Amino acid sequence: MDYQILRSERKTVVIQVETDGTVTVRAPKRCSFRKIDNFVREKEHWIRTKQEEIAVNRKKFSEKKLTEKERESLRQKAGILLGERTALYAERMQVSYKRITIRDQKTRWGSCSTAGNLNFNWRLVLAPREVLDYVVIHELAHRREMNHSAAFWRIVEAEMPDYRKYRDWLKKNGSFLMEM
Repeated sequence: MDYQILRSERKTVVIQVETDGTVTVRAPKRCSFRKIDNFVREKEHWIRTKQEEIAVNRKKFSEKKLTEKERESLRQKAGILLGERTALYAERMQVSYKRITIRDQKTRWGSCSTAGNLNFNWRLVLAPREVLDYVVIHELAHRREMNHSAAFWRIVEAEMPDYRKYRDWLKKNGSFLMEM
């Protein structure tokens, strides 16, 4: 099995299967190649399963190339839906915001400025509603904590106790949505 090794000051060995199916092994600087290779062999079934999952997801999403007209329609739908969901959660979370902008970003799902302006990626309308809600809650939580501290995550969790499931969905499937 082919894989790339990235060494750093870390203490453990971890394996990442990238969205293109390639395998990256992150390892401590002093870890022997033999130990790394044995670890990869132990995890080979898990790696192959992940690669198959990625291939299935890529096929599922790549069959849905959108026309410019469809993209514009979805962008408008995103503006309406994200406006509604943001208003709902802002009231529930007792936070305010200024302006919402819908963007065509390639790497971000949302952002919050210190002035209280929110930006969202139109592709969120292609994700399950709970995923969209997670991003809205995440950005509104920044209205109280402009960082990703433990306090920030407690705010997110108070509003959406199972947020990790939706954050993981984005990590797993987000790159495919970005290609649409």
